Amino acid sequence: MSETTLDALQYYGAGAALLAAFLVSLNLGVKLTGWAFVIFVTSSIALILWGFINDEGEGIGWQNIGLLAINVVGVYRYLIVGEPKKKAESES
Repeated sequence: MSETTLDALQYYGAGAALLAAFLVSLNLGVKLTGWAFVIFVTSSIALILWGFINDEGEGIGWQNIGLLAINVVGVYRYLIVGEPKKKAESES
C-alpha cells in the first residue's frame, strides 16, 4: 500500500479520535455523544488498517480492535438504546 494511504489512515485515525473525545467531553446530550462514538468507530477502523498494514504498527492495530468493541457498545448505548425513560414523579 502506498505511503500516502498509510499516512492518511494514521492521521485520520488520530484526528477523528481527538474530535470524538472532545465531543464526548462536552457532554451535550445522548445523541451527540452517540455520534461521537460513531466517529470513534471510524477512527478505530482506520487505525486497525494502519496498524496491520504498517510493518511497525501491529500493537496499535490490536489496541484498536479492543477500542472498536468498546466504541460499538457506545454506539449501541447512546444511539440505539438511548436515554432510559424516567418515571413520573407522581408515581413514586
